[in-house]
Amino acid sequence: MSRTSTHSLISQCERRTRAHEIHRPNGDTDDSRASIDARIDTPGREGLTGTTPANIFKPLPAAEQITIAPDWRPMDRQPAWRSDFPIDWPQDHYVERRDFMKFMVLTSLAFTVGQFWIAAQNWWRRGRGEPAIRRVAALDDLPVGGVLTFAYPGPQDDCVVVRTADNALVAYSQKCTHLSCAVRPRVAEGVIHCPCHEGYFDLRSGRPVAGPPRRPLPRVRVEVRGNQIYAIGLEERTV
Repeated sequence: MSRTSTHSLISQCERRTRAHEIHRPNGDTDDSRASIDARIDTPGREGLTGTTPANIFKPLPAAEQITIAPDWRPMDRQPAWRSDFPIDWPQDHYVERRDFMKFMVLTSLAFTVGQFWIAAQNWWRRGRGEPAIRRVAALDDLPVGGVLTFAYPGPQDDCVVVRTADNALVAYSQKCTHLSCAVRPRVAEGVIHCPCHEGYFDLRSGRPVAGPPRRPLPRVRVEVRGNQIYAIGLEERTV
């Protein structure tokens, strides 16, 4: 195509463009054909054919991090209860962490309050001349038929606790009432045996049933609090 033909074609296009210009009632022309800034990141270029949106490089969340409700409505239009019962893994893990922290805080608070309560009870009991409350062991550490030794009320006062059933515990001083030998429970036989002089005590009551002993074993009062066994008192008995 010659240079003259090219110029003629351009002139025809310009005339047609001017002929199709839209004039508004107030005399202003349509600004849709106004000049546009050449920069790609300007708001005016968004939505135009061949123009990249300004947020094209915005990082997108991973697919597994996107919450999608069953009815496909956006989360701001979902009922309030759905946030407490999420159906996707990210929100579910968040609720689990939140509930775990709440549980840990409440458990720590309960433990602290319990320790202060025990300390207050011990102070009150010392004022009355009673032995202090002392933790013996965790209940899970003592199976049915199991035996544990501990010291109560003083560090030299050996005692023994036996779990005779799921919800039954008995505890006695480990010193025989004959000559203070160490006694040993025989759970299967239902007795407590003193090997020094073949003395026997009933496992459930601590009273002597055979041999030289004439007085029952001192009973240690025990109590289960939560999952812990506590010694709360000592009973000296003569019959």
